[in-house]
Amino acid sequence: MPTVISHPLVQHHLTRLRDGDTAPTEFRARLRALGRLLTYEAIRAVPTQQRTIDTPLEAMDAPHLSQRFTVVPILRAGLALADGALDMLPDAVVGHVGLARNETTLEPETYYENLPATVADTHVLLVDPMLATGGSAVAAATLLKKHGVTRMTLVAVLGAPEGVGAFEGTHADVPVVLGGLDRELSDKGYILPGLGDAGDRAFGTLG
Repeated sequence: MPTVISHPLVQHHLTRLRDGDTAPTEFRARLRALGRLLTYEAIRAVPTQQRTIDTPLEAMDAPHLSQRFTVVPILRAGLALADGALDMLPDAVVGHVGLARNETTLEPETYYENLPATVADTHVLLVDPMLATGGSAVAAATLLKKHGVTRMTLVAVLGAPEGVGAFEGTHADVPVVLGGLDRELSDKGYILPGLGDAGDRAFGTLG
């Protein structure tokens, strides 16, 4: 089962994304804010290790993150969400996967792949605003595993039961963190009630 974040700030940002009157500038800013908040939750269970540091007054053993991270947005809508993740993890490296949905078959088609050589040695945050049919997320996670990734978390703003089921049915070992879980998909594969096409709304390409 996915982890759905019920924090009031997450829900407030999500409501503004849902509002059809929200302009692209605000839409991108809200996605970035959700990227920060969802990343905070996504790495909650990541282990830390102690190391000795010198404060201005004395030495102490202090915790630090014991894993390196790679943020991988699914292009293009995942870019704004990735910016928020990088705000929280500024030392992370970034990979990119381009997957476009064929509007007839609803299946993902890969058009771009650029991953760091170190990706298999890191914890990957796979980020995409929408987990609708699940096709793109399944394909991206499969691609990452082919590159040797064994630690991965999927972070999405909004999901549908169909997409969650498809992803967990294929990648049951990958945790899923969502800002919201909606009712269902439309016959065209859009989340209902949803927020429309996240990429078009973020980058002002509607119509």
